[in-house]
Amino acid sequence: MSQATLTPTTKPGMVSQYLIFSLGGELFAVGTLRVREIIEYGNLTSVPMMPSFIRGVINLRGAVVPVIDLNARFGRARTETSRRTCIVILEVQSEEDTHVLGIVVDAVSAVRQIDSAHIEPPPSFGTRIRADFIDGMAKVNNNFVILLDLGKVLSVDEISMLNGMGAGHEPQHSDA
Repeated sequence: MSQATLTPTTKPGMVSQYLIFSLGGELFAVGTLRVREIIEYGNLTSVPMMPSFIRGVINLRGAVVPVIDLNARFGRARTETSRRTCIVILEVQSEEDTHVLGIVVDAVSAVRQIDSAHIEPPPSFGTRIRADFIDGMAKVNNNFVILLDLGKVLSVDEISMLNGMGAGHEPQHSDA
């Protein structure tokens, strides 16, 4: 098989835009259609009894938005914050609804167009994250970029749990 599993909106030879970011020394990408905005890493309010990959919540213009540490979600150490660390605000679809959440990334690199003909299927081994989290691999400027399948990185059950985090948990820090 020479191409990744194509989503209903992706056809062979179709060019799509991706937001490329670094995390733990590797390059990852998500489709720009899922990206709502990119914000500076700021004060997060921790929520007790959440999985270790949930960094906390932020107040984004009055909405409580859960923030995920992708490094921790991938089974690695928590992301170390620096002045380039930011939060990418995403819209993720579940079966019934659209959910807004943030992911902590080391740095945002670029927005690039990638032709679906240049996307290879996920490798069956050799990656440091679960293969089912990977939608495909692409080469951009002589670097391999891992295209993430956000629907798999965050399962429907986890998305539902995150959506319920806002109820009764109002962040105390609003300067994020």
